[in-house]
Amino acid sequence: MTGSKAIRLIVTVVAAANAIIEQARYYTNQEGQTLADRWEAAVYSALQRLPRTFARGPRCGFRNPELGNLRRIAVPGFPQHLIFYQDEHEQGFVRVVHILHGARDIEGLLTRQLLP
Repeated sequence: MTGSKAIRLIVTVVAAANAIIEQARYYTNQEGQTLADRWEAAVYSALQRLPRTFARGPRCGFRNPELGNLRRIAVPGFPQHLIFYQDEHEQGFVRVVHILHGARDIEGLLTRQLLP
């Protein structure tokens, strides 16, 4: 537990921010603005809670050891969409690295986008 130390949320990876926007556009085009608004609200709600609940997300267990510190949580109401993050609470932050649909090649995408 972190005691009284505040944990900051950092969304520095462009892929994570773009994923939110792209999914909202998709929902707007396919289903309408109501679903896109619900998506955005669900993602932002999950992101706001993440600094307080970072330990709840299970480790991903990817084969690539360089992705070994990633955890994931589902977006509430959109259980196939996963928020991937690094638990850096000892340094005072949680870093969101991507938001992906679970049916994709998650490890492959994360390896290509996050690692040199």
